Amino acid sequence: MTHRSVPRTDAAAPPPDGDAAPEGFVVLADSGDRIHFLDWGGPEDAGQPGVVLIHGLSSTSWVWAPVARRLRAIRRTLAIDLRGHGLSDAPTSGYDAATLAADIVAVADGAGLLRGAGGVILAGHGFGGCVAAWTAAELGDRCRGLVLVDGGWEDLRETSGMDPDEFLRALDEPPEVLRSLAAFLGDRRNFDRATWDDDQERAARALVVETHAGRVVPVTRPHVVEAVVDAMFGYRPVEALTAVDAPITILAAADDEAGSRTTALAHVRQGLAAARRRSPTVYAFPGLGHNLMRYRPAEVTAAILAVAADGPTGSPPGAHD
Repeated sequence: MTHRSVPRTDAAAPPPDGDAAPEGFVVLADSGDRIHFLDWGGPEDAGQPGVVLIHGLSSTSWVWAPVARRLRAIRRTLAIDLRGHGLSDAPTSGYDAATLAADIVAVADGAGLLRGAGGVILAGHGFGGCVAAWTAAELGDRCRGLVLVDGGWEDLRETSGMDPDEFLRALDEPPEVLRSLAAFLGDRRNFDRATWDDDQERAARALVVETHAGRVVPVTRPHVVEAVVDAMFGYRPVEALTAVDAPITILAAADDEAGSRTTALAHVRQGLAAARRRSPTVYAFPGLGHNLMRYRPAEVTAAILAVAADGPTGSPPGAHD
């Protein structure tokens, strides 16, 4: 299976707006829970799709800042705190596909993105890719493009070789990382010092809270993490993606020594072809970590801006291989 080279950024991705300061808003979802989002602004054009950015497990809307600072020059851009994360409510229920998708629709509608003919582009990172796919199916032709950033295209049970309990245990931070806020920030900084900046520090600080003893604990509560992991392991990529009318772009990070992720991508292609859906566009980023928004924000931006131009997925399979 072949992948395309990474998206061109010379003309497609604007430079980041370092002075932009998003406004925070809350909408009341159908469930009665409050969902927080950052509105980064952008051109108001009813004929062009806005963009909704969805973070992954135990993250927040701030992880998308490097991309949002670029997108806002061309598209109205929102970044959401999923329920149980960031400044959104953390109820004990509602981490199923239907409710999570309804939360995203409520934000997009509340922000005015669904009022015109332009619709929305959905981009999800990690578990956010699963939520984006569920939402794209719910929106139908109001979704103009779906971008899956290192998530939403794999069956975790197969690619991780774990069950949910094993996966949960693997998420635990080492005690030395949680001994202080400085230790936690230092750990995050050391992932890639070249890309560490004020946005990265703000995104990292949003993940933990400092105790009176000086240690830090994760902000995302255990019941939320457990519920989201269950949802992740229940996600069936072929079933979810064949329900999507919009063109799909997949960004795959990291090396794949065992070949399981390459196999997962092949299964998605085969499933879409069997359903007479066009094959997704796939960009590979070997050697990089999971957080492509931090490591390759211009390329992620370019992929988001390009996806809506591809047209509906009902064209013959293989048209964009």
